[in-house]
Amino acid sequence: MIYETFREAFQNIWGNKFRTFLTMLGIIIGVMAVMVIVGLGNGMTTSIQDEFADMGTNTLSVQVMGYGARSVKINDFYAIVEAHPDIFSAVSPTASLSGSVKVGTETDAYSSTSVKGVSEAYLDMAGYRLATGRALNYVDMADNKKVCLVGDYISRVGYGGNAIGQSIKIGSEKYTIVGVLEAKIDDPSDQEGSSDDCIFVPYTTAMRVSKISTASSYAVYVANDDDLAQGKTILENGLQELLHSDSGYMVISLSEMLDMMTSMVNMVVTVLTAIAAISLLVGGIGIMNIMMVSVTERTREIGIRKALGAKERVILALFVVEAGVTSALGGIIGIGLGYLVSAIATKVLAVLITDMTLTVTPTLSSIAVAFGISVGIGVLFGYLPAKRAARLNPIEALRYD
Repeated sequence: MIYETFREAFQNIWGNKFRTFLTMLGIIIGVMAVMVIVGLGNGMTTSIQDEFADMGTNTLSVQVMGYGARSVKINDFYAIVEAHPDIFSAVSPTASLSGSVKVGTETDAYSSTSVKGVSEAYLDMAGYRLATGRALNYVDMADNKKVCLVGDYISRVGYGGNAIGQSIKIGSEKYTIVGVLEAKIDDPSDQEGSSDDCIFVPYTTAMRVSKISTASSYAVYVANDDDLAQGKTILENGLQELLHSDSGYMVISLSEMLDMMTSMVNMVVTVLTAIAAISLLVGGIGIMNIMMVSVTERTREIGIRKALGAKERVILALFVVEAGVTSALGGIIGIGLGYLVSAIATKVLAVLITDMTLTVTPTLSSIAVAFGISVGIGVLFGYLPAKRAARLNPIEALRYD
């Protein structure tokens, strides 16, 4: 009974291949879109988590904008941190340094290189280890020395692994490389734009070159994760006391920032997935329409079946199974296309976005949900035409021309 029902369903689908394909198109596009969008969201979330993992979630990021004519001197900020050694274990002012990076005459390979001014404490805070040479030290900060540390990517691509003592140009200034950092990324082909594609200079040098009188950004390392909230409060109170205002600064933990960015990505993915799911709904309506047409075309066949003793449930099952098989086939094709588009999108994103590693990785759960919904929609929207077919009067059906 069940075998015969499925066999007839496949026969009817095969007999109207082109019409069936057009009917499945909404399901195919819907399943594919859901897979790609959810995969992109997973890739973005993973990329964000990897970026924050370099710094550690027990780091507080501080932005000091100042209030009116008031600003926060670096020594004053250090005083806030050093007054609580039981809470804070390290602090580093950070300063961005603009300008293209040039090794010899080559600049294209370093368009994604991160250049940052930091203190001698920053390497440990960010989880970097020294491979060769020396680290930045207090004398480098005090004398505004034009020295730098480079990541493994810069050393390998620009200097063939022998970067110590060589010069590198950032903007219009030349810096001497005094240290090379250990690689964080195992695959060399993935290093460009990653945490291994970086240059660190003394923050005082970066401030002088950028003509900045005081730091506006700090990274503060909290020794214990449980003390993050207390550390944030201490910094906020100290800055409020210095600025006599609570609107000239912002203190946020990287874990809060990670949660915020992840929530934003999830919200965007949810909205886009809902939009993509409309294709599944449209596909369901298409299945209902085509099954209505099929019932009309096969009215005499239904009449003959009922005249020969076929029960309503048999007629009902025949059309419901046909609708379910149609949507299931559409779902399978959609899954195949989803994997194909995801692979293509990953390669395209690698070319377009070089400052971060972004992949489109569909999950089994999203595939299962999309496929289940597609089959469910087919059965649901196929039920009404099937019910209509099952209730046809056999005498009237036989008279139908």
